[in-house]
Amino acid sequence: MANLIERRVELARRGLDPFVICRMTSGWLVIGDVQPLDGHCLPLADPAVESLNALDEAQRVQYSLDAIRAGDAVLALTDACRINYETLGNSEPAPNAHVIPRYRFEPDARRVRPAWIGYDWPASRKFDSTRDGSFAARMRWHLA
Repeated sequence: MANLIERRVELARRGLDPFVICRMTSGWLVIGDVQPLDGHCLPLADPAVESLNALDEAQRVQYSLDAIRAGDAVLALTDACRINYETLGNSEPAPNAHVIPRYRFEPDARRVRPAWIGYDWPASRKFDSTRDGSFAARMRWHLA
């Protein structure tokens, strides 16, 4: 059975993933379905492979550049003071880099910690098409 990232990539290819911001050279940029920090988004490699190590060097470079381009766009479109980039793949074995904006207004105890530790992700705000749709549209325009 396909993992979540593989299913999301397939939905994106078919134009059925409501979280898609845009197509990027290496895959898809999607807005996070959980928004512990506004602007959280993820590049998903297409094709979805088991890890970054399964990509050849050119694909790895492109995937990394796409993640950084997404971070540049988030910086330009929000009040974020920096971007954290985290590529995981433990629970969903496929490249999915989290582009996580960090803000000066975050409480000190949270701002200096990785977002995974500083925030309660299961209790965080879920994607809302009304609230987050305009951000996704601005990201699409900025990255075009």
